[in-house]
Amino acid sequence: MRFQTKNFRHPLRRRLAALLGLCFLLAALPAFAQSPVRRELLLQGRDGASHAFAVEIAATDAERAKGLMFRRELAVNAGMLFDFATPQPVTMWMKNTLLPLDMLFVAEDGRVVNIAERTVPGSLAAISSDEPVRFVIEINGGTASRLRLRAGDRVVKGLAP
Repeated sequence: MRFQTKNFRHPLRRRLAALLGLCFLLAALPAFAQSPVRRELLLQGRDGASHAFAVEIAATDAERAKGLMFRRELAVNAGMLFDFATPQPVTMWMKNTLLPLDMLFVAEDGRVVNIAERTVPGSLAAISSDEPVRFVIEINGGTASRLRLRAGDRVVKGLAP
């Protein structure tokens, strides 16, 4: 009788394991579906130097509202591109943002309008564009200074999908 019980349980265990595996897979699918859209940006300085960044795209209101909040690290050449769809005055803040960031305010034609360097983590102070812009690029604080990025530089690749 003991032998029969083992045989009965064994297929049941396999079915249960397969069912649990399927449940875990189905639970993980939303995480895969929500992975951020990434794009490569290429900035060109007035001095001719080019700088590549791998950025996540924040194109919806929810994505723009969250931005880089709660991130504890950001790769050296990574960042986030906020696309506001049409040129407009833009104001950002650093609420719930744990990393100092540089914010590049970019016109629709790719021209960097102004740069807010080394913004203060957690600050509620308004950080604004000097004129209407379509895009904001957030990168690690100090990167703009290190790469000698300035107003008038251009994003020459990656703004349009």
